[in-house]
Order: sequence, then structure tokens, then C-alpha cells
Amino acid sequence: MSVAKTTSPPGGGRPAPAADPLAWLADNERDRRAAGLRRALRPRAAHPTPALIDLAGNDYLGLGRHPAVVEGAARAARTWGAGSTGSRLVTGSTTLHEELEQALAGHVGFPAALVFSSGYTANLGCLTALAGPGDLIVSDALNHASIVDACRLSRATVAITPHGDVDAVHAALAAGGWRRALVVTESVFSADGDAAPLARLHATARAHGALLVVDEAHGLGVVGPGGRGALWAAGLASEPDVVATVTLSKALGGLGGAVLGPVALRDHLVDTARTFIFDTGLAPANVGAALGALTVLREQPELAAAVRARAAQLAALTGAPAPAAAVVSVVIGDPEPAVAAAAACLARGVAVGCFRPPTVPAGTSRLRLTARADLTDADLRVVTEVFAAAQVRAR
Repeated sequence: MSVAKTTSPPGGGRPAPAADPLAWLADNERDRRAAGLRRALRPRAAHPTPALIDLAGNDYLGLGRHPAVVEGAARAARTWGAGSTGSRLVTGSTTLHEELEQALAGHVGFPAALVFSSGYTANLGCLTALAGPGDLIVSDALNHASIVDACRLSRATVAITPHGDVDAVHAALAAGGWRRALVVTESVFSADGDAAPLARLHATARAHGALLVVDEAHGLGVVGPGGRGALWAAGLASEPDVVATVTLSKALGGLGGAVLGPVALRDHLVDTARTFIFDTGLAPANVGAALGALTVLREQPELAAAVRARAAQLAALTGAPAPAAAVVSVVIGDPEPAVAAAAACLARGVAVGCFRPPTVPAGTSRLRLTARADLTDADLRVVTEVFAAAQVRAR
């Protein structure tokens, strides 16, 4: 067995300290600041200023503080405790998790669902369990980072196609050389707010024997009758060659994720999805909150149409493209004017999202506005005045 030697400086004593291995971070921070790409955490207060109008968060239906949702979380915590205590396969599954899975599957129209700790881990677990070496994943160029990371981790061959280009998807599949193939897309894209051509993508995938995987993070609760999602609206929810992933942290106002599809898929994920097997299960409070939100949505299906109507009004105010759901993308261009416009809005009482590279491509920094079903006419009048003062207008 060999033993590593430490070279002492001349004259003995301790070895000279090595150069700081993180010294490069200072240069990196300087360059990011100069490019207008420095980010900062801005903690929210427990009781935000009543005058602040939130167009930055993803609480599309205004359910994050709904009494039924909050009580669902509190009741679950009182019953089951603060955490799930382990992975779903050890001690982390409760009857409440199963109730949520049945409710989600029923609402979205799939035979079965499996709950994960987040939408991110749902995408990672789903794609890495369905594809591997020798397989092909065809992924839209604007897919979310969780899909990008899942593609990389799968070790499958990945073909990245231009945004919304069904012909390019066909060409990638037709090239052959793969064992199994998946076509993966968001139903509503998180930064641009536009919709994927789901019917055409499904027809193309089916023609080649490929599986269509759709991330409904921004479709659930917003698109389709009663917020059942874009796949339901397209008549694809019950198809055997379609899989959906969802998050519980947007329209449902809480935290968590799920994969929906055939029963055989659920069984396969339980056996093989690493982010399910090795991750602590979703906390009972989050499960209870999601069940409460689904109950409210079933009782008030008009919430989905309400948030879409508000999104259309925000797009009209800013000259942005008509949105497919709740996300309104106001492209400004360079990072600095986008950051300045967001700061000007916040100073006047309206919070807006600001997306810069690498979240979006260079030259497309933007304000990302998110509509809410509970925005009032008075709120909209304030927003109109603030946007005019801050010169919020799509380029």
C-alpha cells in the first residue's frame, strides 16, 4: 500500500498552505455583477404589506392562504406530525399520501399517480426511470431546468429540438438508432407562457412508437375546464402512451410533485425512481394542503377561467403576446433595464418577476408576470398606473 507524502518546507515546520480553491468565486461574482446577473435573496415578511400586489409568485388561484388549504395543512400536521420521518418506501407513506394520489389522478384524468417531494424531483425520477443508455429523449429547447437535468442524468441520447418545432421532433425520431424513445415538453412554458402543440406532438410520438411526457406544472389548475390541465383539454389524459408530471407548488399553492400515468408506470417508479426511493417523503402538512386546494378547485371550477382572464388583461396592458395560461412574458432585452423596471414596479407596490440569463437566452431578459384568480378590479387599476410609470412594455 502506498502512502501519500507531504513535503515540508525547507527547515521543517508545517507545509505551506495551498492556494484558496474557491478564490475564483470572487472573479466570478465580479463578472456576474458587471453583466447585471447578480442575484439576491429577498425574504418575505410573515405579514406582507397589504398594499403590495404580487405578480411574481406562482400562487395562480390565490389558494396559498385559503382557509381550507391552511386548515388542511394544520390538520395533517396535528395528525401525522411535522415530517414524514423517512422515504416513502420505509416510513414516509401515509394514508393521506394515497388519498392525494387518488384525488390527483381523478382530477387530471389518469389511472394512477405517485407523489414526490417536489415537481423537480418528479421530473428527475420519471425521466431517469424511463430512459437510459441506448434510448432517445427528444426535448424542447425551452424545457425547464428540471427536465434538462433529468435528460443529463438519464444517460440517454438527447436530441434538443427548436421550440415547438414538431417537424424537428419527427426528424429526431425518424433518424432511428434507439431502443426506446421519449418526447418531453412542458404543456405551458414557464418563462414564455406559451402552449406546446400537444395534439401534434402526440401524433408524431405515436407514429414512431415513442412515449409523450408532459410537464403540467403551469397547466394544472389553470388550463382546461376546471383547471384539469392541458392534456385533459387536448383529450390526451387517458392515453396509454402519455405521462404527465405536475407540481403542487403553483396553482395548488403548496409544495410537492407527482407523476401520473398508467398503473404499470406507477409500479415501475416505485421500484426504480431514485428521487422517490432515496428521498424523504413529502411532509404530511404539504399533502393535506394539496388535498385542501383540490377540494376548493373542484368546488370552484371557475377559478381556472378567472386566472386566464386576468392574464389576458395583463398581456394587453404590456403589449406582451397573448398567454396560454397564467404566465405573461414581457421581453425587455438586456438585463439592466429589466432589473430597473422590476425595481421601479416594486417601489410603487407591485412585485413582478425578473428573468435573466441563464434562466432565459441572452438578449431576452424579461419581466415575468403571473396572474392570480383573486386579483380585483382595484388591483388591476393600480397595476395599470404602476406599469405606465415604470414604462413596462414589451419591446
